[in-house]
Amino acid sequence: MPNAKLFNYLHLHFIVFVWGFTAILGELISIEALPLVWYRMLLASGFIYLYIYIKKIRLIISRKLFFVLFFAGIVIALHWITFFAAIKVSNISITLAMLSTGAFFTSILEPIFYKRKIVWYEVFFGLMVITGLYIIFKVEGDYLTGILYALCSAFLSSVFSLINGKVAQKYNPSMISFYELLSGVGVVTIYLLGMTIFGDTTGGFTISFFQLSTSDWVFISILASICTAYAFIASVQVMRYLSPYTVMLTTNLEPVYGIVLAFLIFGETEKMNPQFYYGAIIILCTVVLNGIFKNAKKTKRQGTLSNITK
Repeated sequence: MPNAKLFNYLHLHFIVFVWGFTAILGELISIEALPLVWYRMLLASGFIYLYIYIKKIRLIISRKLFFVLFFAGIVIALHWITFFAAIKVSNISITLAMLSTGAFFTSILEPIFYKRKIVWYEVFFGLMVITGLYIIFKVEGDYLTGILYALCSAFLSSVFSLINGKVAQKYNPSMISFYELLSGVGVVTIYLLGMTIFGDTTGGFTISFFQLSTSDWVFISILASICTAYAFIASVQVMRYLSPYTVMLTTNLEPVYGIVLAFLIFGETEKMNPQFYYGAIIILCTVVLNGIFKNAKKTKRQGTLSNITK
């Protein structure tokens, strides 16, 4: 139905906008990256469990799947920790521009993960991404620590997407997300308990850890409910009506939405050197072109198979 497809396409843009707003919340929340992620994952797993309970989704899984989801949970926790750490030590524009390199890391890891050959345009696009990174490094060297954190976050995001790409084809996405979030918050909890036991005064479960301001509670609640639990469940829903290609291209607008929002909200602190935007545009264009090439190749292959079966 055309109306349903249009509604879900607009819904997808709203979801991507919400994902872009995640970085804004990361800047507004005053606590450090580690406790921020702990609160986010704890609350989000609770919200998703509530959805699972209402929908009566089964949570019984095999031991093998549990360990896969457990590892994925650690990866996504580290991804979020480095993501918010990058925002704390640099700014939103730097972090989101670097996060766009996730597609580049995926193009490198995917052939290894799925045991396929590297194609020529992936190498070419990889060189384009490196060019964009070089421009950004050259003009924004003061943000080196933030750039490195964000690149680590992009790499971990790529690893996470490859793991989920395999398990999501066989199992319920809400169940997968619940176990991943719960595993992630479990590992972070153990780490924080270790810091507490060994008397690390810079972290751990201290009294100040649980003394959040009213604004922090509000922003973390929005982050966990709308930007995590809702956005995940809604994104799964729209994928029933839209092609993976449309979803992929639209998702690439997340850094654009985030950078524009950051500039409108935070003003001069998010204004970058013009060359930064040249580098960011090169990276974003590379990601989009990579998706176009992959879709064209997939369409051509499907057309060939269709002709063979006629």
